[in-house]
Amino acid sequence: MPINSDQDIVVARQKGRALATELGFPPGDATLIATAISELARNIVSYARKGHITLQKIDGLNREGLSVIASDQGPGITDIRQAMRDGFSTSGSLGMGLPGVRRLMDEFEIKSQPGRGTTVVVKKWKQ
Repeated sequence: MPINSDQDIVVARQKGRALATELGFPPGDATLIATAISELARNIVSYARKGHITLQKIDGLNREGLSVIASDQGPGITDIRQAMRDGFSTSGSLGMGLPGVRRLMDEFEIKSQPGRGTTVVVKKWKQ
């Protein structure tokens, strides 16, 4: 789904929670997933102005889960290590940022190239 505005952030969060519930995640995990989606979508709007969030059911060895892919063609992240530090923000926001997203989800992967954009892939597995 496209992410271009604050309204898109709300829609992405709602769709993520609905999919998590549909897949049988407990309410607490559905909230964690929705929060992670909200933070990733907020980063897209704040830093890249536009991008996409893709939600999909995933199957692993004897388990099911949900994958969230947040991608943009924005300015990219010059120092991923610094961006992954708690409390780091280039926008002055008090959001949980990428370190918070990493804590909320079971798997976290980020790829970014300055001037070419960023892709974050996170996964949550049903227990």
